[in-house]
Amino acid sequence: MTATLDPSTVTAPSPVPVARAYRFELVKLFSPWRVRLLILACFLGPGLAIAAIKQQSTLPSDTLFGRWLHASGWAGPLVVLGFAGSWALPLLTSLVAGDVFAAEDRLGTWRHLLVAVRSPRRIFVAKALASATVILLLVIGLAASGIVGGLLAVGDKPLIGLDGHSLSGADAAGKVLLAWLCVLAPTLALAAIGLLGSVALGRSPMGLLLPVVAALAMQLAQMLPLPVAVRYALPGYAFISWNGLFTDPVQLSPLLIGVAVSLVWAVAATVLAYLLFLRRDFTNLTVDNAGRQVLTRGVLPLAGLFAATVAVVAIAGGSGSGITQAKLQNSLAVNFAHLYRLQEQELHRPPVTEAQLAPTAACTKGDGLSAPDGPGNDWRCVVTWHVPGVAITGQAVYQLDVTANGRYIADGDGPKEVNGYFLLKTPDGDASNPLWQFDGNVELLPSH
Repeated sequence: MTATLDPSTVTAPSPVPVARAYRFELVKLFSPWRVRLLILACFLGPGLAIAAIKQQSTLPSDTLFGRWLHASGWAGPLVVLGFAGSWALPLLTSLVAGDVFAAEDRLGTWRHLLVAVRSPRRIFVAKALASATVILLLVIGLAASGIVGGLLAVGDKPLIGLDGHSLSGADAAGKVLLAWLCVLAPTLALAAIGLLGSVALGRSPMGLLLPVVAALAMQLAQMLPLPVAVRYALPGYAFISWNGLFTDPVQLSPLLIGVAVSLVWAVAATVLAYLLFLRRDFTNLTVDNAGRQVLTRGVLPLAGLFAATVAVVAIAGGSGSGITQAKLQNSLAVNFAHLYRLQEQELHRPPVTEAQLAPTAACTKGDGLSAPDGPGNDWRCVVTWHVPGVAITGQAVYQLDVTANGRYIADGDGPKEVNGYFLLKTPDGDASNPLWQFDGNVELLPSH
């Protein structure tokens, strides 16, 4: 007599809950020595670097806020943020998100994972959440190390903003934390691109390198004299737009646009990776059409998103380079007035206000032979101001190097007692001259 099994009594095994799959993926991500080493480097490296710079007499003045590393502890995390946005965060997203799916291809463990979890959808969600968690931990490590290192090395001293105004320790702390928070958006966009490359390219090393390649391409685009609409439509612009937090008034529009564009790219790339993952044939150990998949289901949709974003920003008023003579003159005059007050304080002179100084700036480009707009290192400006109680009008000359993203470096060119020398002879001894060289920022969008 043969026993038969009633099909109605057989229950299909239920998929593993996402929470359990997520914990399993976290354990796998934290297991390799390279991830543990990355976490250690992120939590210790920036603080140690700031401490080392504190012992040196020279400063990385070509880095934003680098010239203030000896003056304020809040300059340290901002220098770290600038470096992280250019190099560290793209590399970290590549090593984590760019490898989270490709690792299964290299090890040949897809079949085992599918049998264990029994849901491709839940596998994708668990891997995406686990990689985002590790990346968030790495970003927190960079920020915390930079903040702690800066405060221990220099202290909670006021920070000079990008228009020369002084930020108190509490104000600087809030803006530093907000800047790091905003940079999470482009980091997630790069992580999503890494997920897409890891899914589409499998064990190919190009999937691992895709976030780094994308970040380098966006950095190059930000250095080129591209229209404002094209610049703002790239998620990498959010790695720069936090600069506007350190002006008065805050340049909020570029920051909001940068964060919004980055989040849209993060969602779009993640959805593309999800759809591509669900269509994958896991019985085939090789992905023969990976190149075509990346083009048709990855590059082309993202290119369409980029074109649509360019159109939206252009309609909103983002045209041309965004750098005009009027904007540059106004920014330089405001910057000079704030820093002139700081110089007067260091010299122990009677305080003056910006309104009393009434500064103006007159700028030309290429000795007047070039159109007065756009980036370049051939800007020359003359700042004029009035000191209360003094009949003579003061004048100072600056050579400006204006980059395509709106940042400029003003290099003093005399007179010596105002901005022609890097040291001031104060009653307390020699001090750094705030008017000798300083950074500034021009908002590229038209002001309303």
